[in-house]
Amino acid sequence: MSVSGSRVHARAAAMLVLATACWAVSFPVMRVLSFHQPTLLAGTTNSWFLSALGVGCRFLVAGLCLIPLCGRRMRYLTGSEIAQGVGLGIFGSLGMLFQMDGLAHTDASTSAFLTQCYVLVLPLWQSLVERRPPSRPVIVGCAVVVAGVAVLSGMTWRDLRLGRGEIETIIASLFFTGQILWLQRPAYEGNDVGRFTTVMFFVMALCMAPVVAVTAPNLSACWRAYASLPSLTFLALLVGVCTLGGYLLMNHWQRKVTASEAGLIYCSEPVFASLLALILPVWLSRFADVNYPNEAITWRLLVGGGLILVSNLIVQIKVAPTTTPEAA
Repeated sequence: MSVSGSRVHARAAAMLVLATACWAVSFPVMRVLSFHQPTLLAGTTNSWFLSALGVGCRFLVAGLCLIPLCGRRMRYLTGSEIAQGVGLGIFGSLGMLFQMDGLAHTDASTSAFLTQCYVLVLPLWQSLVERRPPSRPVIVGCAVVVAGVAVLSGMTWRDLRLGRGEIETIIASLFFTGQILWLQRPAYEGNDVGRFTTVMFFVMALCMAPVVAVTAPNLSACWRAYASLPSLTFLALLVGVCTLGGYLLMNHWQRKVTASEAGLIYCSEPVFASLLALILPVWLSRFADVNYPNEAITWRLLVGGGLILVSNLIVQIKVAPTTTPEAA
């Protein structure tokens, strides 16, 4: 890899880390929303309804925001960009829906651990495609990142059982794996990021519409769930930072690294989520008038986060100079 190529690769890795930081903001924001919205809905706590409505509103608004940003470029939308956006939207929406509902039926620590299953699936997929085993740095990096996520989440094997929440979280991770690989497909190289991301956002919103229709207690509940300044503010944060920020970074930069590398980098998300949980909950809860205390810094954050960082350094130092993005 040339010096300029190495610089692009390093910048891409840094931008994907920034994307994970943007996504991490969603954890405390969605958590405080889960406390606040039932007060607007007279105690309605149907997790499927609130999950689907949250995903649908978030990506519908993000798609509407992208249309004027893309401007006249949307007139040149191609069939390839539509196919790419539809695939990303289906994988992403189903993954988020299963993840959010699974979180309502299992411990947050277990959810955080199982969500990262894609870090193991991606190297296996790469082995099948390339018909050779993963490189030693990738194997070591995967082992270290699994250990880091386990420490960070506080998950123990005694806690791990296959109930509804755990199964849904594993299913979500498989959909996220599909999303990563779909974005990496060589057939979509050269597509306009703004255009296919717009399609992706609208597809994600559309996929949630039937779930909302089936699970909503009544039509007015869809409006009342966001009929307050705090809920609208939190929606704006989810749209601006977590959706537009995170996904535009992902869709632009991921192709410049391998899918296996991307999977390892995305495991940084729970580290940022844990760091944000040290400071954001009290501010958000005061604004929404709910009880959501800050978390305390622990050895798990330091050790688990350190292991995740080390795993990425192993792969970036050993693999980055010699690899090219694999096909999906």
